[in-house]
Amino acid sequence: MQKIIGWDVGGAHVKAALIEDGHVTRVQQRPCPLWQGADRLGPVLEALLSAFGEVDSHVATMTGELADVFPNRHDGVVAITEALTRSLTSGTLRLYAGRRGLIDASEAGTCVEDVASANWHASAALAARQGDGLFVDIGSTTTDIIPLRGGRVASRGYTDAERLASGELVYTGLTRSFIMALAPRAPFAGAWTTIAAEYFASAADVHRILGTLDEKADQMDTADGRPKTKDASHARLARMIGRDAADASDADWHGLAAWFAEVQLRQIHDGAFLALSGAALPSDAPIIAAGVGTSIVHRLADRLGRRCIPFGSLFGAGGVEWADACAPAVAVALLAADQP
Repeated sequence: MQKIIGWDVGGAHVKAALIEDGHVTRVQQRPCPLWQGADRLGPVLEALLSAFGEVDSHVATMTGELADVFPNRHDGVVAITEALTRSLTSGTLRLYAGRRGLIDASEAGTCVEDVASANWHASAALAARQGDGLFVDIGSTTTDIIPLRGGRVASRGYTDAERLASGELVYTGLTRSFIMALAPRAPFAGAWTTIAAEYFASAADVHRILGTLDEKADQMDTADGRPKTKDASHARLARMIGRDAADASDADWHGLAAWFAEVQLRQIHDGAFLALSGAALPSDAPIIAAGVGTSIVHRLADRLGRRCIPFGSLFGAGGVEWADACAPAVAVALLAADQP
């Protein structure tokens, strides 16, 4: 039985997917705030490897090279690759290099532009096998919006810089987005109020108040270090407009949270319209939903009038926990299974 682990090393989480004889059998995500130190990566990798057991091979993709613990992306790619090499001693290790395909880990330093932040490309390349569509992965921090046409990735950008310029990378996510980045003002008590430029609350607070947050997806500490409860989220959200939770009713805070959720969805909606405007996709091409924010993707699909297909269901992994949320880890492992 061939066993492969696909890894996606982000700046805040590490995701791993176990593939056994071409089938997704287990997927996990664990927090790993790289900005607090690159030395945090090794123990997380080793804990996940211990949970999955020995395998024949590993294949990894990453976005963690962007963490500001590294002076530049080149050093980040090299450091992460070295950490993977040290920790994953059982089985071979390859990296996903997007347009180049899979490469040996020893080549990382000479292929930085291809390896850096290529995780979206792996997911989109695998999803493209199902046919035309718009792949949308809403993670904890960012959203990828990628047209799929003719069995291929039809993006206009490749690097993060190019995708930010093309609108195919939107910096908003389900849990880690700062409220102050969503909008400069918000309606409250019948008037517009300016938003404090402080990290008092996150998007996780918004979705917790609305009841649209899967708590398993929120693996980072809260902005104030207090509990992950609705009442505590009310207090954090209230600070964003210079108030205390006791200054208004729960219904008022729910309304404010609904406003921020709407603003976030509009940003993604605009990005989807931009991508679709140049993609020449059929009107019945579906939305492929991935990431911890799949609930938002379903709302997006409703607005666009398109059917929504969960990423994991394309490959018989619909019943595997975290398969949709950890699409890049699943993708690189399945791609590797096709290229022994």
